[in-house]
Amino acid sequence: MNVRIIAGEHGGRIIDAPGRSSTHAMSERARNAIFNSIGSEVEGATVLDLFAGSGSLALEALSRGADSATLIEKDRIAAKIIQKNIVMLGVEEKAKVIKATVFNWLQTTEAGPFDIIFADPPYHDTQFSTIAQAFRLLKPGALMVLSHPGKGEVPSKTGVVVVDNRSYGNMNLTFYRRDA
Repeated sequence: MNVRIIAGEHGGRIIDAPGRSSTHAMSERARNAIFNSIGSEVEGATVLDLFAGSGSLALEALSRGADSATLIEKDRIAAKIIQKNIVMLGVEEKAKVIKATVFNWLQTTEAGPFDIIFADPPYHDTQFSTIAQAFRLLKPGALMVLSHPGKGEVPSKTGVVVVDNRSYGNMNLTFYRRDA
């Protein structure tokens, strides 16, 4: 399966994506909507991509001027594909893949804080309690974008507010901002 980088330095380049049921590539339409709404915040940002899958969110951010990206992916094959994409795009100095579950990584990491966090968990296992733990890695005023199915309950935490909700068919995007 292939995914296209939409814009920026690597705009139009095709990256590989795992064609597995354990990962789902976010549609180009949804990725474009995310990046159109966060706009200039990407330039110079430190990015965290939880449940990275193909790495398309972090790689799109790097293409649009993010300084660095950390990608967390537990699936061994998906992590190898992400690493291959990083090398193909020549962004090895800016991107780091960590093969771990998001839950385990959050328990032990000293990383962060981040300007932008993308969380696109598997739709059959949204892991909202794990995602709520990631809010602590946001810089004051920073943004998290959560992709999830349906309009149900989403994680919340004191000091982090929902600033936008958008639907794209069966997928919803919730945008959070940490209090400054």
